[in-house]
Amino acid sequence: MRILPILFCLSLLAGCSIFKQPVPIKPTFPTAAPELMKKCEELKTVVGEKVLITDLLKTVVENYTLYYECSNKVEGWQEWYNEQKKIYENAK
Repeated sequence: MRILPILFCLSLLAGCSIFKQPVPIKPTFPTAAPELMKKCEELKTVVGEKVLITDLLKTVVENYTLYYECSNKVEGWQEWYNEQKKIYENAK
């Protein structure tokens, strides 16, 4: 009868680890907001049959400004995000 309480205490100490292998829990890297992963918007076009040179130049300047601002912002952010994700996933 003395063995029964000892076996009971040993089974409590062992717990469920005898029956299952421990499952490693690895948190996932948070996903980026979809707005931040979008590509730059389309550039403007000149519309009309008769186009003044001033309107054409104005559109060209606006397109260059729009493109380079968006390109720098989006590509820089995406590069930072992807590097942080690699660092996070490779950390042990």
